[in-house]
Amino acid sequence: MQEYFEQEKNNMLQLLERIVNIDSGSYQKTGVDKVGEILIREFEQLGFIAEVHEVVDRGNNIVLKHKEATTPSVLLIGHIDTVFPAGTVQKRPFTIVGDQAKGPGVFDMKASHVMTLYSLKYLISQNNDAYKNVLIIINTDEEIGSISSRELIEATAKTVKHVLIMEPADVDGNVVIGRKGGGKFFLKLYGISAHSGVAPEKGASAIQELALKIVQLHELTKLEGIHVNVGLVSGGQSVNTIAPYAEAGIDLRFETQEQGEFAQLKILEICNCTENPNIRIEISGGITRPAWKTEGNKSNLFFLIKEAASELNLELVTKYSGGGSDGNFTGNIGIPTVDGLGPRGGNAHQEDEFVIVSSLSERGQLLVKALDRLSK
Repeated sequence: MQEYFEQEKNNMLQLLERIVNIDSGSYQKTGVDKVGEILIREFEQLGFIAEVHEVVDRGNNIVLKHKEATTPSVLLIGHIDTVFPAGTVQKRPFTIVGDQAKGPGVFDMKASHVMTLYSLKYLISQNNDAYKNVLIIINTDEEIGSISSRELIEATAKTVKHVLIMEPADVDGNVVIGRKGGGKFFLKLYGISAHSGVAPEKGASAIQELALKIVQLHELTKLEGIHVNVGLVSGGQSVNTIAPYAEAGIDLRFETQEQGEFAQLKILEICNCTENPNIRIEISGGITRPAWKTEGNKSNLFFLIKEAASELNLELVTKYSGGGSDGNFTGNIGIPTVDGLGPRGGNAHQEDEFVIVSSLSERGQLLVKALDRLSK
């Protein structure tokens, strides 16, 4: 099997270069759909049939199933959107430096799709029917909360026994069996403008009101299992004007649903209560991903994958992540889920993002072994 992946290395890297060199930020429908179309053609060559779920203002979500499949019991999930704006590819296109491939979205998570494709191609070449036991969802808005794809993911997950989230692994190859839940809130404050030197008493500062709320919001982080971060702030008209407008973006993370629901209530309470009656407030958003924690910190699915790894002399270690993924949805509804099964690498969402080229083979072999075991 290792020989197969070595032989296919150049083909894998060529495909990876093609899809990395397409800007596919979550709001760039044309680019996201172009990546999806390339992957559909590749999977169709293996006998997979694509069911395209069209989305008007985002990329189309894709479900893949082999034409010989009947009732697959394993669902693989991975996204093709990235966090990067249009024009990023032109500034720093796909490159290979030693054993690292670089470029926007190469690690999170375009390399995972290439690895998955070639793992299934290997199974087919070996007449191993495990490829018939697989459903694949390629979604296009994971980086913004899987708004259009969550319903599809949850409905499909309920038809299978196991879910493998193909998000990338960290440098050490750890797999994820739990993630914090998360939410996003958007706060807008409307005040009254006035000249700050001539008649400040006629104004109502939206920025001052926001500053008071930021302190209160960050105080919520002292509560067990809760982290609140005001990560975006803007507002004002000019330096000598009482600010008529301000806005903020608020991120919430929590370990349990109870903590999340309590924190959401506190955030809304803080934001809706004004110190100045002349300030008008609008608050939107809420919890976007439920918390997911595997009972007993382990699962039978993980142990099966761990046994598959041992055949390859790989040591798998589990971790609990503060970041969200589509595993939050499937794990939360009770479907056995293991996350972080993609290639190893690091620096997701950063300019120096990288994937370890040799891990395409290493993790590809692990996926082959896992699918084989799950199909017996």
